[in-house]
Amino acid sequence: MRVLSSDVASHIGERIRVEGWLHKKRLLGGMTFINVRDRRGVVQIVIKDKDEVEKLRGLQIGTVLAVEGQVVDEPRAPGAAELRDASLEVLVPVTDEPPIEIDKPIQHKAENLDTLFEYRVLNIRNLQEQKIFKIRGDLTRYIREFLTDQEFVEIDTPKFLAEATEGGAEVFKLDYFGKEATLAQSPQFYKQIMVGAYERVYEIGHSYRAEPSATTRHLTELTMLDIEMGFVKDHDEVLDMVGNMTQYTLKKVYEHRAADLKSLNAPELLLPEDGKIPRFTIAQIHEMYTKATGTDVTDEKDLIPDEERWICDYARKELKSDLVFATEFPIEAAKFYHKVDVEKGVTMWADLLFRGLEIATCPLRENNYDKMIEQMTKAGLDVTHEGFKYYLQAFKYGLPQHGGCGFGIDRLVEKTIGLSNVKEATLFPRDINRLTP
Repeated sequence: MRVLSSDVASHIGERIRVEGWLHKKRLLGGMTFINVRDRRGVVQIVIKDKDEVEKLRGLQIGTVLAVEGQVVDEPRAPGAAELRDASLEVLVPVTDEPPIEIDKPIQHKAENLDTLFEYRVLNIRNLQEQKIFKIRGDLTRYIREFLTDQEFVEIDTPKFLAEATEGGAEVFKLDYFGKEATLAQSPQFYKQIMVGAYERVYEIGHSYRAEPSATTRHLTELTMLDIEMGFVKDHDEVLDMVGNMTQYTLKKVYEHRAADLKSLNAPELLLPEDGKIPRFTIAQIHEMYTKATGTDVTDEKDLIPDEERWICDYARKELKSDLVFATEFPIEAAKFYHKVDVEKGVTMWADLLFRGLEIATCPLRENNYDKMIEQMTKAGLDVTHEGFKYYLQAFKYGLPQHGGCGFGIDRLVEKTIGLSNVKEATLFPRDINRLTP
């Protein structure tokens, strides 16, 4: 029976069988040492028998092996145990020398990223690189855990759309059996529609943005968490839900992946002791940043990237929080489905910032049918267009006050670990320059 690497130490004195990939091979003092990797990690194996060593001749890293041996206590070995008196069975031989060394540290410097992605199929076998995506998997698992506990229903919505009815030119267009279709920029319309059935819904799925940007912040195919919740009292209730979800997720990951995060040099997690994420209006941040830096940004509708970094640094140093909300965007920045406060001249929209980067947009929606028609018409949209028909049905036949967020999973992973580029947090990133592997 196969024993996994993490369980080897519990079999001291027994002869066991392990299976995995040849991860490392070295000669030391006339003996051959190999590391065999499986899904849990690596196990060290000592081979003395020349006939067994001969089985490895000409074989490269990645060869699939089965090894039987006696388990011996060895504090210097991975897992504090190793296999001796080993016999080998080659299950899948690899004779081509790999173009990269997966048992060595993988550099994430900007000039190395093209190589990183070009050989992603191989470098993901590196134990350190694997930790990134184990952490990513846990982040989404804890998000689901929190939302399920809060009675959100997980939904799946189409990614082929008849037209980019949300507006904007940055969409991917394609032929759909003789008709023009676009890839979804978000599940915005669908998640609002589903509030009419379930009150609280969420989706974790891919979105597509034809943004001609080659920055550290952008992808053309991204993973988004979208949530929507009905019968909310006000915008604060939406922000509290998103903020609590984010804090819960980060706390759980920092607790259960502490060793992995430490080995990846992730920053220490700072969250407000009272659980209340600091909030500043856009106007306040503009004023604070202008005063602190001498750069006048008071006429900007949104935060510039350096402002996001600045206010996050301020919140971390002065308020002991890695998270901060930027609230009350100017009314001219509103989209047609946002609820606005005409008296204050603001839209009920906030951004959640994490360690210098916006990771979520969190608006309150307009839910009144007549007001929606008015705002869509004012935005220059044709409310009789077929693409709006089903969306408007939801409002016509009753939607409560609701709000939610679009939350970037890729960015959350990047900033949790302390990576420098969102692409490093993505298995097979897509941007304006890369369509493979």
